[in-house]
Amino acid sequence: MTLFEKIAARQIPSTIVYEDELVIAFKDNSPGAPVHFLMVPKKVIARIGDASADDQALLGHLLLKAREVAEKEGIAKTGYRLVINNGPDAGESVPHLHCHILGGRKLAWPPG
Repeated sequence: MTLFEKIAARQIPSTIVYEDELVIAFKDNSPGAPVHFLMVPKKVIARIGDASADDQALLGHLLLKAREVAEKEGIAKTGYRLVINNGPDAGESVPHLHCHILGGRKLAWPPG
């Protein structure tokens, strides 16, 4: 079971900000911005590079719900960043596809 599956199963405590039958969103334990949450599909896909055409609807749902939660968290008007890491060189630390949503301050570019 991945760390994110354990959070969804309530085996590891987390502050959940959204959940439906396909995705779960929770606050990041080591936030990189004043608002930082993760949007995670409940279906385990190791990384975006492993997603298939069959995952198209799920991936669209994940992104649209990320926008919805960004609005709820109060960062939609000023702006926010979506980050999906793919592989260790990109900073992927959990082998379960997830999208970081960061906002609440001015974000620098390039990110790192």
